[in-house]
Amino acid sequence: MTVRRSVLAMLSLLLSMAAMAQSAPADTLRLSREQCISIALQDNPTIRVADLEVKRVDYSKKEVIANLFPSIDFSGAYQRTIELQTMSLNMGGQSNKIKMGTDNMWNFGFSAAMPIVNAALWKSINISDTQILSTLEAARASRLDMVNNVNQAYYSLLLAIASRDVIRQNYEIAKINADVYKKQFEQGTASEYDVLRSQVQVTNVEPELLQADIAVRQCQLQLKVLMGMDSAVEVMPDVTLKQMQSDMFGYTAALNRSLADNTSLRSLDIQTDMARQNVTLKKFAWIPTLAVTYNINWNALSNGNALKNQEFNPYSNVGVAIQVPIFSGGSKYYGVKQAQIQLKELEFQRENLVNSLNMQVDLALDNINKQVKQISASEEGMRQAAKAYEIMQKSFEIGAATYLNLRDSELANTSAQLAYLQSIYNYLVSTSELDKLLGKDQAYSTISTR
Repeated sequence: MTVRRSVLAMLSLLLSMAAMAQSAPADTLRLSREQCISIALQDNPTIRVADLEVKRVDYSKKEVIANLFPSIDFSGAYQRTIELQTMSLNMGGQSNKIKMGTDNMWNFGFSAAMPIVNAALWKSINISDTQILSTLEAARASRLDMVNNVNQAYYSLLLAIASRDVIRQNYEIAKINADVYKKQFEQGTASEYDVLRSQVQVTNVEPELLQADIAVRQCQLQLKVLMGMDSAVEVMPDVTLKQMQSDMFGYTAALNRSLADNTSLRSLDIQTDMARQNVTLKKFAWIPTLAVTYNINWNALSNGNALKNQEFNPYSNVGVAIQVPIFSGGSKYYGVKQAQIQLKELEFQRENLVNSLNMQVDLALDNINKQVKQISASEEGMRQAAKAYEIMQKSFEIGAATYLNLRDSELANTSAQLAYLQSIYNYLVSTSELDKLLGKDQAYSTISTR
């Protein structure tokens, strides 16, 4: 009994602290779902990384284009001779040795080259454009994931708040019943057992209420993390979960189930296009390349001090260089075959992906239609449970029903309300998942929070 009282006291203290925290003055930021999505797409680090990746690939393309321009290099060299070369000459039967060379040799100059014909390089530029499209699609996929995550976090927060309100309502009813029994016991019309049982019911609901408060706080933190906001900011939705119901029906009627915007399919199409260009690039390896070159150099030869009496003489040349591939052991041929097989693999993958996506869309639509029926059924069940509880409450007040009957009716009413809220949440999450699957901009989907 001592342990039980300690636990009850601790729970009461925690509930008091939670109530004080809720009543404490704080700046509450009430946001719509669209506003949360807009903030997340601007401030979330994942989205920023995706945007930077697009810039990186754009610089990569410019790096390839730079190879079309002339390349200019400077080179310089100095050599100090330690031992001069010796040349032996036989003249008249005598061997004469002659030292050749100088002590110092300076050489520096500029060289320039520019490609005139290079089909592989030109094709690489087209492939760079396709790589940019692939990166843009990856960034778009990150945004769709972020929108879906924000939607689910927002809906979870709505569900947590609505569930907490239901549990709090149940808690208040339990407190009222406990007060009624306490007064009846003082007047001698109720037993001590009834008083204890009603008070135990109050204490049994307190942990549920505390857990509901924790769930709301966790959902708020999750939403703020996605939006990249400080945890000290109080964020609350500007609508309730029940208010969402009036605007959310008719989703399937206005739905365009085309897979044209599916990010997985679009990414695979871009990869297929890139593989097709890669086949062409491999074939271009047989095409000769042509480049123009220009060189200008200065050199100086001297003896003695390397820094004195140097006379630099210029010389320059211009030329055309052609390279014709003739034989490479079959590496180019097998490279083309490999690229063609990769292209064929991607075509088979696309066919399988389309079938899989169509099946996922069909299952999602069936699930959404079932959830619509579930909402209607749970809403009717909630009305019936509320009516049954009202009848049982009046019967209990006139002594025609026991406290156990009343408590069963309360539990049924609470369960019906929670089931109704859960069905709305399931519907909203399913539509968000389907929007992501179809690649829709969910910030402006058919489900509105207004």
